[in-house]
Amino acid sequence: MIFPLIKVLKNGLLVELDYMHPQEQEVVRALLNIVIVEGKTYPQKQPLSQAEFSAYWLSKDAFVVKTSVENATHKPKEILGAFYLKPNFPGRCSHICNAGFIVQPGLRGQGIGRFMGEAMLLIAANLGYEAVMFNLVFETNIPSITLWQSLGFEIIGRIGRAAKLGDEEVVDALMMYRALG
Repeated sequence: MIFPLIKVLKNGLLVELDYMHPQEQEVVRALLNIVIVEGKTYPQKQPLSQAEFSAYWLSKDAFVVKTSVENATHKPKEILGAFYLKPNFPGRCSHICNAGFIVQPGLRGQGIGRFMGEAMLLIAANLGYEAVMFNLVFETNIPSITLWQSLGFEIIGRIGRAAKLGDEEVVDALMMYRALG
């Protein structure tokens, strides 16, 4: 595949998706920590240190969506969202990948997640993965469930009382799966 991938979002913003570069890691870690503190979509309870972030997010492939240079008149490109892509299981099952996604809170619902999801499916297939599996999609994360189902994912399981959200609400988590190719 040739990067960056370019897209015009539904709000007219021109964005690009590319591999994460080392100088972008701290911005993505800060964004992930915002999402973790929100307590609604990720299993971690506390913000991640640089070492914890590296082990979790940077173990294989990581990508960012940022404003395109055409948008940013002499301003640095702003990171709008990010995702990782890695094997979900080791060895004989490493052809099934897992991915995790984050979007800047004020920019959700603008098509960034869909762009990342569609790109992830192409990238995963290009990297040789044969399927994608999400282990813990909290049942209260309706935008995510709706997005993944619209991209062909099926709910293959439910884990009862899997997550204690930031407000102490206890919710089930869904396991979602999609074969590639």
